[in-house]
Parts: sequence; C-alpha cells; structure tokens
Amino acid sequence: MKHAVRQPELLAPAGSLEAAKAAVNAGADAVYMGGPLFSARAYAESSSEDMLLEAIRYCHLRDVKVYMTLNTLMKEREMEELFSYLLPYYKAGLDAVIVQDLGVLMFLRQHFPDLAIHASTQMTVTGRHSAELLRRLGVTRIVTARELSLAEIRDIHEHVDIEIESFIHGAMCYCYSGQCLMSSVIGGRSGNRGRCAGPCRLPYRVYDEQGKRCTKEPVYVLSMKDFNTLPDLKAMTEAGVTSLKIEGRMKSPLYVAAVTAAYRKYLDQGMPEQIDPEDEALLREVFDRGGSTDGYLWRQNGRDMIALSEKESRIPEEARLAPIRKRYLEQPLRLPVELYGEFVPGEPARLTMRCRYRGIDQSFQADSGEQKVLEAERQPLSEERIRESLLKLGNTDFTADTITIRREGEVFFPIREINELRRKAADGLTACILAGSSRDQGTGAGIA
Repeated sequence: MKHAVRQPELLAPAGSLEAAKAAVNAGADAVYMGGPLFSARAYAESSSEDMLLEAIRYCHLRDVKVYMTLNTLMKEREMEELFSYLLPYYKAGLDAVIVQDLGVLMFLRQHFPDLAIHASTQMTVTGRHSAELLRRLGVTRIVTARELSLAEIRDIHEHVDIEIESFIHGAMCYCYSGQCLMSSVIGGRSGNRGRCAGPCRLPYRVYDEQGKRCTKEPVYVLSMKDFNTLPDLKAMTEAGVTSLKIEGRMKSPLYVAAVTAAYRKYLDQGMPEQIDPEDEALLREVFDRGGSTDGYLWRQNGRDMIALSEKESRIPEEARLAPIRKRYLEQPLRLPVELYGEFVPGEPARLTMRCRYRGIDQSFQADSGEQKVLEAERQPLSEERIRESLLKLGNTDFTADTITIRREGEVFFPIREINELRRKAADGLTACILAGSSRDQGTGAGIA
C-alpha cells in the first residue's frame, strides 16, 4: 500500500530532565525517556516520578510528545508493579510507551487500551511479516532494527499500515539490536534488563586461525562507528520513515541539544544531501567514537563500519560548543503570547492571554474579581506603567509577543493587583494548554 510522504517527526533522547529540556529547546517534535524502572538504560540518570512528570509538563506545554521506555524483558513478579507504576504518567498525558516484552504489550492493551504502543528496536522487527503481526496485536508504531537497509524499510512501508520509526544518529550495535548476550556471558549484566556493560566497546587481542597475533596492540574490532544520516534524511523519509530517532539517553544534555539542532536545521531546509562541514565538525565535537557511518542503509555490511582505534583524547573546542550551550541549555524555551488588558472604571480589570505556537491555540481571561478599576482622582495609572507590569513574565513559561491595552478615561488600579492578574492569567493559560493532553483519573485504565 502507498502512503503520502509527510514531514517526519524528530525524536530526541532524554536521560534527564535537563536533556529533555535541551531536546525541546533545540527543536525536537518528541522525546523518549525512561522512568526509574523497566528501562533499557538502567545507568541513565535516575528518573524519579516527579522528574518524569515535570518533563511531561514541560514538553506538552510546548506541543512536544513524550514516549516512555518500558523496553526491558520483565519477570512475572514485576508485572504486579506495572499498573501502579505507569498510572501517574498515563494520567499526566503520556503519549506512548516503547516495549520489548510481548507480555507487557498485552498487559497494556488490556489495562490502558487508549495508550499508543511502540515496538522497541529490541523486538528486532526486520520485515513486513513481523510488522504486520505487531500491528494486529495493537502496536501503532515499530522501531526498526538498526540493521535494515532502505530497501527493507521501504518494503515494510509499502505492505503494512503502521508507523515506522528508525534511528538516524548515535550508537550502533555489533550484533542485531537487542539480541546480543555478550554482556551477560562476560559480565553477568544483561542488556535486555537495561544493564549492558558494553563489552563491544573494549579493545581485544586478535589472533588468526593458527593462533598468531594479528596486531601488536589490542584493537577495537567490535566497536561500531556511530550512525550519522544527515545526508540521508530525504531518502529515509521517502522510504517510509515517519519518525527519525536520535540515540543517546546515556549522553549529555549538550550532546542532545547539538545533535537535535543539527537535524532540525536540515529537516527545515528540505533535507538536502549537501551538509555544511561546520555542522559535521560540531557533531564530532560533542561525541566521536572513531568516525561515523551510514550503517546498513545502502549496503549489507563493511569493514569501515568498525572504529578499530579509539579516538585521541582532546579538549573540546568550546568556541563551537558555547553557542549551543547558551542557546539551548541556559534558558528555557518560552512560549510567545498575545496580551490584551482592559481597565474600565467600575468594572474588574481583565487580562486575556493567548498562545498560538505550533499546534497550540489557547487563550485564558483572568479578572480581578471584586477589585474594581477606579476613576483616578489625583495620580492616574499610565498605559506605560500597566504595560511594564504586564510584561513581567520572567518566572513563567511565556514571553509577551504583542500587548494591547484598553483604558477608558483616567484610571487607577493598584500595581500589586495588576501583578496578581498577570499571575492568574499565566496559571490559567498553562492549565488550559495542559488540559488538552492530560487524562481524567479513571479514563482508560482497566483496573479499579
């Protein structure tokens, strides 16, 4: 079946609240995060319930989706915790969960039937038949194995009516995604339980069939170069990828911001194949494991996909990183709002605050209640003074884009009451925006 090509979603990783904010500020359409349990990145910064709820709030207020990773294989006794664990995030409006375990998938279908389910890359979806099976089980999106070519992705897209999410940047696995047991065998730590020790990133001595050493020093023969598909975005989108996923929940907020901003830039430019060398240099600056590769998109495999040698230790070039740090990490993304204030003698003061940003179009009107506007007897309140007070939005999620003030005659109204009016309007608008994504307490859940 054919699907229309559309602007793809840019999906960024977040191992912390700071990384989530960095991703949103840099232009992500969605972020994926793990909670304190059942995540395949157990060593990412601890994600408490409050932290994840705050991340959902920050993202939804800016029209960015949040997907939660529940992508470990779970033990039977752990299933008893799953409902109460997930419920707070579900109520807060969590947009989807990413799963590996089929038992978790069926549990979610039963108890959270309106919650979107994405099949993790660790399910190793490599063809149309597994994709179709998952679709029938209620999965709305598959995260393809990193090992697929564009032709294989296109085949799934043309035969299965399901969203396709594919990695575009970051770490590659030496083995099929999710199928490596090397960490369990060598270190007793399972990647399928979120505790991969990364043995493929270590140097090894290499011997030939006769037992003779092939190299003088140990080499990184299992360490893959990092994925980089900036020149391939258009080809991936045309192949049917609807969500472009950046790897990196274990990486820093600076990395998340820099990589997200780079991909946002080229998506907005129409996905050209020619990449500015400065942008390539910036990506190497934030993380370099010994070079980059376009992976399996255009070929089956290749020697040049392996790093072999570790990158030389060096001091990052702060001149490249400082603008990223300042723009995306040091201040939140504030939403532009239109302000309309009304000050009419004998009536309550009113302030309407409207936000039109991305897919958001919400407004809220606050009034001063019993505190009426008065006719000024001696010192009328100037429009400039009103404007100055209304514009003080620094402690909110908003910034004034335009402001209109209506006064009738010479008026008086206490400045402290204008400040309170501003706070009420900002709080009310925030609540209106978030109400569009949150769920009622009992909605959807199948267990009382």
